[in-house]
Amino acid sequence: MMVKLRNLVLFFMLLTVVAPILLYTDPAASFKTPFSKRDFLEDVTALTFNSDENRLNLLPRESPAVLRGGEEVVVYSVEKNSRRQEEARDQLSARVLSATDDDGDNSIKQVTDSASQINTRERTPVQLSQQTSEKVDEPNAFGAKKEKGNNVLLPDAQVRHLKDQLIRAKVYLSLPSAKANPHFVRELRLRVKEVQRALADASKDSDLPKTAIDKLKAMEQTLAKGKQIQDDCSTVVKKLRAMLHSAEEQLRVHKKQTMFLTQLTAKTIPKGLHCLPLRLTTDYYALNSSQQQFPNQDKLEDTQLYHYALFSDNVLATSVVVNSTITNAKHPSKHVFHIVTDRLNYAAMRMWFLDNPPGKATIQVQNVEEFTWLNSSYSPVLKQLSSRSMIDYYFRAHHTNSDTNIKFRNPKYLSILNHLRFYLPEIFPKLSKVLFLDDDIVVQKDLSGLWLVDLKGNVNGAVETCGESFHRFDRYLNFSNPLISKNFDPRACGWAYGMNVFDLDEWKRQHITEVYHRWQDLNQDRELWKLGTLPPGLITFWRRTYPLDRKWHTLGLGYNPSVNQRDIERAAVIHYNGNLKPWLEIGIPRYRGFWSKHVDYEHVYLRECNINP
Repeated sequence: MMVKLRNLVLFFMLLTVVAPILLYTDPAASFKTPFSKRDFLEDVTALTFNSDENRLNLLPRESPAVLRGGEEVVVYSVEKNSRRQEEARDQLSARVLSATDDDGDNSIKQVTDSASQINTRERTPVQLSQQTSEKVDEPNAFGAKKEKGNNVLLPDAQVRHLKDQLIRAKVYLSLPSAKANPHFVRELRLRVKEVQRALADASKDSDLPKTAIDKLKAMEQTLAKGKQIQDDCSTVVKKLRAMLHSAEEQLRVHKKQTMFLTQLTAKTIPKGLHCLPLRLTTDYYALNSSQQQFPNQDKLEDTQLYHYALFSDNVLATSVVVNSTITNAKHPSKHVFHIVTDRLNYAAMRMWFLDNPPGKATIQVQNVEEFTWLNSSYSPVLKQLSSRSMIDYYFRAHHTNSDTNIKFRNPKYLSILNHLRFYLPEIFPKLSKVLFLDDDIVVQKDLSGLWLVDLKGNVNGAVETCGESFHRFDRYLNFSNPLISKNFDPRACGWAYGMNVFDLDEWKRQHITEVYHRWQDLNQDRELWKLGTLPPGLITFWRRTYPLDRKWHTLGLGYNPSVNQRDIERAAVIHYNGNLKPWLEIGIPRYRGFWSKHVDYEHVYLRECNINP
């Protein structure tokens, strides 16, 4: 019995070993399907799933490394699509914000319609989870955005992105739908405080703390929640529009305040420049009469020399003009400087040049108060400057017919020194040609060549400034007045004061001073022009001005921070015209070195008055 049972077990064991061998040997090939492998694959590709007519694609087998990179491919594709959608929204919002009030509603409607189309395109067959979407929309680790068409990061992109987040947060906090969600409001306000602390006064990415990246990511996630709460594009656009209008109004107010403060600063004498003439005056009157005299006074009327006219009450600025001219002069002994100042600065001006003689050059300092011929009976402008109405115009803070532009009431125009340029033949009766210089210029090359320029019968040689539209006649003169419109061309090219060659013989022959007086009499009510000496100069020397080569005179260093560096370097004279003078703290730093290199800040007077570079 036991033997039969053992044989039965051995049989079944043998069967389990042999049967698989028989089944999978070559004779089993007769059981193959009649269809080939290729036919099978073609049938598979023809299958559809859930009525989707898209054919299935047979992909070759990928290596494990490629399969691990699949997630990156999907994320990149979705991120790229998301960027396109964000760009489309930004463009639409920009169109609405730039629209006028009249077509604002239509623009908003266009945005909402277009936004709905974008949302429709967003509904792709592949849906990502909320967590994945937030990951895709999240910027890179630095919050940087790449320029369209290349991989170059915008400068300080992280700071820009944080500021953008604050603006978006303010919008959400002001929307009714967001206010109805107190939990979201609390969270968003917390994020705003965190971003503000991280941002602080940073202007570039390197100023930000290390935690700024985390704050940026946290804020981005909170803003994503706000985007889900408020899905009405038109409401957001209206709010942004209101914020834009408010920002523009604040900007206008700040610009007006800045202009006022700049004008005020330009008219205010720094403490050091106020101290300097006081110290110089004290020392001047301590000298005896023989020590108060300048050498080489016999050269003052020599017509074979180069004569300069300089009218100023600023001792330091005048010294820079003289020093820079002599430094670049080929023959310093042939240069004569005629300086005219007012009574308050007369002693100080003389003391400075007595203590700091300009090498072999000749100096003359005169007091305008000693010009007895210059009185209100002879000069209309002097009569006007001393009138009650003119003083009220410049100094009264509140008057009914005041000009809105503060520069029209700058008291510097009350100084007769500003108008002496129209009386050169009377001041220098024995000279034939004079080079007039303002006190806010720096000379960089030898100027003796200007005396060789043939003015071709004109009185004034000057550099024209009509490269810009605001340097033409219609920007200085009132062409609504028939006296102006009948006599002058509104598109005529203007020219610059600051460095001018005057032929005094032609001046006398053409009676230029009389022309100036006649027009000043006609402008008693300031109906022809408002301010300054350039408008009457344009009128007085109309068709009597010879255009000099532009290399002689470069302007704009007192208001324009982007004057061409090549123009500055090749110019014989650079001019700090404008309010940003180089001796003031508000001067443009880029140009201050051209001026300060002609100042000896180690001089005892400058040290005592704490005048520093």
